[in-house]
Amino acid sequence: MTRRSLIRTFIPHLFLSIGAAIFLFPFLWVALTSLKGPDEVVQVPQPWIPSVLKHWPINWKVAVDNYKKVFEMLPVWDLTRNTLYVTFMSIIGQIFACSMVGYSFARLSWPGRDIWFVVLLATMMLPPQVTFIPVFLIFRALGWYNTMKPLWFPFFFGSAFFIFLLRQFFRTLPTDLEDAAHIDGCGHFRTFIEIMLPLVKPALGAVAVFQFMNSWNDFLGPLIYINDDRFTTLSMGVYYYKLERQGMWGEMMAVTLMMTLPAIVVFFCAQKHFVQGITLTGMKE
Repeated sequence: MTRRSLIRTFIPHLFLSIGAAIFLFPFLWVALTSLKGPDEVVQVPQPWIPSVLKHWPINWKVAVDNYKKVFEMLPVWDLTRNTLYVTFMSIIGQIFACSMVGYSFARLSWPGRDIWFVVLLATMMLPPQVTFIPVFLIFRALGWYNTMKPLWFPFFFGSAFFIFLLRQFFRTLPTDLEDAAHIDGCGHFRTFIEIMLPLVKPALGAVAVFQFMNSWNDFLGPLIYINDDRFTTLSMGVYYYKLERQGMWGEMMAVTLMMTLPAIVVFFCAQKHFVQGITLTGMKE
């Protein structure tokens, strides 16, 4: 390898490493602060390493004291169960609706298809604040206020962005597969389920990751529709906890880390499908 090629390889990796360190710094600070005691958090100058980690062996009972307080004061398991339920149903709804609509726009010929696709994309320019009040009135008329249904049911109607994403992915697949399926007697629905859907797993993985992030971190939805502690999600629970425990920075960082860590784990576990799904949707036919 020549000197020039080494420089070309080293410099991009150097900048990427610096960028990664910058983005990881807040997360590292949250993790370290969650292990500090109340006095240590307000100490000046602020110590980087918590005192509990400076002694070996580590006294884990002291190290996880902030997390213990969070579990004592916050119904973490109930909040997590509600959040997982909403997140799971939202992902199922998005995959169910967006895959079928995306396949229809990409592969089926029907009158006005292109016009309706433009109309669908135009809805992405509509701010969500415009539809909050009408949608709220609809759900209240249905008797769904103060239930978890408004948090996941709308996703069974799909999302314009995810429909566009899957449509672009379907358009990259060869038409020979469909022609062979039709010759063997498969209809459109069977072709979609048995032939096309397994081939778009990377795109479905990207949709699932995106929707997981949206539902897991959703704060405005529960704030508007939920008024009962039984249906409260993690985002609302963390918000109420921070209001009640203002100034207890160690506990606040602990509950923040508990809220953030599952999303990070899901992204790293599914990043292969996520990146592949995003990349291939930009390919042309």
